[in-house]
Amino acid sequence: MPHMEGEHEIHGLRFWDGDPTVRLLMADDDLVAMLLERCEPGTVLRALPESEQDVVISGLLRRLWRSPSSPHPFRSLSTLTEYWTSETLGQSEQWPDVGLVREGLQLLKELPRNASSKVLLATDLHAGNVVRAEREPWLVIDPKPLSGDPHYEVAPLLWNRWDAFGGGIRTGVRSRFDAIVEVAELDADRARHWVVVRMVHNAMSALTESTDPQPRVDRDWLTICVSVAKAVQP
Repeated sequence: MPHMEGEHEIHGLRFWDGDPTVRLLMADDDLVAMLLERCEPGTVLRALPESEQDVVISGLLRRLWRSPSSPHPFRSLSTLTEYWTSETLGQSEQWPDVGLVREGLQLLKELPRNASSKVLLATDLHAGNVVRAEREPWLVIDPKPLSGDPHYEVAPLLWNRWDAFGGGIRTGVRSRFDAIVEVAELDADRARHWVVVRMVHNAMSALTESTDPQPRVDRDWLTICVSVAKAVQP
């Protein structure tokens, strides 16, 4: 279904043209309808051990991170962070961890301004969005393209596997974070800051997105959001 985050998926798949994404064979931009390359056997990357997942995803990310020529249709990451800032400030009475949210708001202001490079991002790449195929061993599906800092990409790799951290969220998240940053050749501090930003946003979304006048918030998810953000701290 059409949605805000996936607004430019068609444009992104055209830009990457199968390298390393699923190929777009045909599309109707008005209907947001796509005919995609069939990926067989279609096994998701989650079937592999986590250490192997990190190597595969890091390699895919480095191939995805290319700068589109101007003019291009892709929204800037700063457009999204400005929206998040306004949304979060309007919900101050619901902040689950005041100190953490304030840190997230400060980073929301700073990070888009001082990024050293801007590339096209998948924004939600994790082992569930990478599938086995015949044309290549692994292909990326379901990109949500934005133009911005590549360090933004780390967080989904952590929150989509929190359930596998048998040694505890803090130990497991930190170990996974360190491995991903090293293999993807990212700056640890910038990646850490973006994880905080994205987990704070996830926590706030859990509190504010329900249309129910008395929403039942998943407190376990809130705990995970806050725990992941704190786990990556030095």
